[in-house]
Amino acid sequence: MKTRISETFKKLRKLGKKAFIPYIMTGDPSLEKTKEIVLLFEECGADIVELGVPFSDPLADGPTIQRAAERALQNGTTLRTVLSFVSNLRQVTQIPLVLMTYFNPVFRYGTEDFISNARNAGIDGVIIPDLPPDEAGDFVRTSRSHGLDTIFLLAPTSTEKRIKRVTKASHGFIYYVAIAGITGANLLLDGSMEILIAHIRQYTENPIAVGFGVSTPDDAAHVAKLSDGVIIGSAIVKRLHENPDKLKDYLFSLRQAIT
Repeated sequence: MKTRISETFKKLRKLGKKAFIPYIMTGDPSLEKTKEIVLLFEECGADIVELGVPFSDPLADGPTIQRAAERALQNGTTLRTVLSFVSNLRQVTQIPLVLMTYFNPVFRYGTEDFISNARNAGIDGVIIPDLPPDEAGDFVRTSRSHGLDTIFLLAPTSTEKRIKRVTKASHGFIYYVAIAGITGANLLLDGSMEILIAHIRQYTENPIAVGFGVSTPDDAAHVAKLSDGVIIGSAIVKRLHENPDKLKDYLFSLRQAIT
């Protein structure tokens, strides 16, 4: 099935380019600012945007994104708020959007309603770190029937069994976690990533995008040589709050590095 995400990767492959996938927490510091940042991402050459849904117990996220989630929750941002926001955002941009959420908000929303409403709002794919692929059969099937890509995670510690399950359940792309830890930790460039990504490619033709620990243009350039896309979150969120005047230059530097 063709989706906005798969078509983006297909186009990039033909051009010999790699995807730049920046992340922002929806509602931090406000929904209005989130809209501005998404449009800035697009202006700076982003190919896909990852939108975080704030959650009170974000197990996969480090301190920077945890604080962003706390601020967004204090602003009243919920999963329903995010879907409404995306629906409005679609009036001004058609860039592929991936939702990063945890399963608790989806379960409380109602899984089938979430899938249907997310797709109708304009979401193209979803990442749920705490939903293992061996428990996600119904979720994947329903998502596929609505044209919503399901993106699962692999890590340096993933077993052969896990790799097979993730490659089978993933659509759009596979999210390779570059470090065995939380977002925002330092990237380890010891040669192991090359070996593991090459191993994953034995099981799938799906694009592989790498995230967790990518913060500098040099990091991004290194990862881009090994993968089909580079995901950058914590470093962007940190600059948004600590050095917003230089965010645009930083985003352009990442885009130039990801070739």
